[in-house]
Amino acid sequence: MQFAGILKIRSFEKIKEFLQVEHIGRISSIDKNGFPQIIPMNFVFLNNTIYLHSHVRGEKLENISRNNKVGFEVDKELEFLPSYFEDPNDASLADTLYISVVIKGIGSFVTDRKEKTLALNALIAKYQPEGQYEPIKSDMEVLDEVTVIKVTPQTIHGKYKIGQNMNTKDRMDLAQKILKRNSSSSKQTLKIMGFEVTDDGLKMVDEPVW
Repeated sequence: MQFAGILKIRSFEKIKEFLQVEHIGRISSIDKNGFPQIIPMNFVFLNNTIYLHSHVRGEKLENISRNNKVGFEVDKELEFLPSYFEDPNDASLADTLYISVVIKGIGSFVTDRKEKTLALNALIAKYQPEGQYEPIKSDMEVLDEVTVIKVTPQTIHGKYKIGQNMNTKDRMDLAQKILKRNSSSSKQTLKIMGFEVTDDGLKMVDEPVW
């Protein structure tokens, strides 16, 4: 199997799980001069569709009105792997563990008030899970003050790199190095890799299959 194939996320449930958790995505549209415009935005993945909210005017809206083919991308750096993990004399061996999802789709503007309300309520529920707000209703004026962008996916591709290309011994060795380096993200990374940090060190509790 080619290395790129090993990195492919094959589970759509894992892709959905990732998109439901991450907070920042990037939408790409084509401007009037033919250049891509990429903007980071809050988003929600609802009913297998990306929804984003925006001001009622702006370049990205003009771009989508002119050319509705868009890209959307979400990524998460899990752990930087310094070159000395492999060889202190070869800086080219530095690497990164990551998860990413890339979508190509059709961008449109939601005009149906019921769908718009559903999307906006899903957005606030994602970013404010503690509640303490009144849900938006379809007869509220606020619906006329924002634009909801809808990205209907044509293709969804995910990639991840958490050491799945390594044998068990090498994965354990990498996990030990990550634990010793003790970055701010190391414990979360090790959990995603399928390891548990115990009083005795590391224990492999799962071998994640994506």
